[in-house]
Amino acid sequence: MQNKLFQGDCLLKLDELLDSSVDLVYIDPPFFSQKNHTLSNRLGDITASFSDKWDSSEAYCSFLRERLLKLKNKLKKTGSLFFHCDNSASHLIRFLLDEVFGNTQFRSKIIWTYKRWSNAQKGLLPAYQEIFFYSKSNQFKFNKIYNNYSPTTNVDQILQKRVRDNRGKTVYAKSEEGLIISSDEKLGVPLSDVWEIPFLNPKASERVGYPTQKPILLLEKIIQLTTSEGDTVLDPFCGSGTTLVASKLLNRQFVGIDISEQAIKTTQNRLDNPIKTSSKLCENGVDSYYNTDNPVASYLPKNSYSMVHRNKGIDAILTQKKEGKQVLVRVQRQWESLAQAAMLLLNASLKKTEVLPVLIITRTDEFLGYLQASYPSLCFLNSIELQLSSLVATDLPLSNEINVGSSAR
Repeated sequence: MQNKLFQGDCLLKLDELLDSSVDLVYIDPPFFSQKNHTLSNRLGDITASFSDKWDSSEAYCSFLRERLLKLKNKLKKTGSLFFHCDNSASHLIRFLLDEVFGNTQFRSKIIWTYKRWSNAQKGLLPAYQEIFFYSKSNQFKFNKIYNNYSPTTNVDQILQKRVRDNRGKTVYAKSEEGLIISSDEKLGVPLSDVWEIPFLNPKASERVGYPTQKPILLLEKIIQLTTSEGDTVLDPFCGSGTTLVASKLLNRQFVGIDISEQAIKTTQNRLDNPIKTSSKLCENGVDSYYNTDNPVASYLPKNSYSMVHRNKGIDAILTQKKEGKQVLVRVQRQWESLAQAAMLLLNASLKKTEVLPVLIITRTDEFLGYLQASYPSLCFLNSIELQLSSLVATDLPLSNEINVGSSAR
């Protein structure tokens, strides 16, 4: 399907699409807020407005039901629908989606949480919205996404294989000789149904003035979860065009519909010149905002490791095994000698099987040769960025020392 942009009521415009031609529908309709919304540009000029006022909840549900039935027909058998709402009508929408898709096709209720600025409202500050995830059938497409482990995760939970015993309890697996069995390669923790993605800052370059504009980062995650490159994404209330911009950036085909002429113009402008705001929170995680003694992020390529917390000797575990072993990494601190760093890493890895401890040297040390001879199980690395990138990106065999001629940093 070619990329398409329609102006008009999606109830009518959907008839121009073939049935079973869409891989993903993201729908972000009016929220039943019972308010009029105004849209303004950066100069404060009102460019458009839309009403989200309804005579009754029945009228609102009838409006959505008609459109959801058509949207379901446009989905492929492997397709999914994500319905974005807030607590104004989420209780109504869940029943409506069960009615249209069947409650057996409900997959998740995603909580999009974010920090908001204070307001004068009496009561708790709203800090989340809901996204209902339904599939058309049990054959829906789904791509697993992984995040880093929680700071409370024990290192042994990452390194050691776990199984269920005869009581159904989870225990560490052991060989017939009683030795701990190493786990398979760990990619991290599968994505949960709570997503912390920042709300668009008023000064964000991505913002175009729509009060209901969503961040591209949010739509990218939805699109990556249930589609592949070349698949078709449909947004029947495309507004400022965020879904379509995210689809374009991810090499998906897209179809956008909106009743507002101004919305279509804004969307086309954004498609012609896509702008995406980055987020330190999404790139580095919430822990990046806190002071920490763990310097591993400065030395390891992004997404190549799982951070280790609550361990004095190990800073990280590489996501890929080397020579069939889990790679444990420690970075020498500026205030400790190489011998002190080596002892901390050695002690932390002594009782762990099938592991390869790697110590990153941050400054030269005259006792390096002595330490290599004394601790042959440790791998000492100089020339930090180059060697760690090589370690992750290639299948170079690891010896007691890898040296490419650069001095330690």
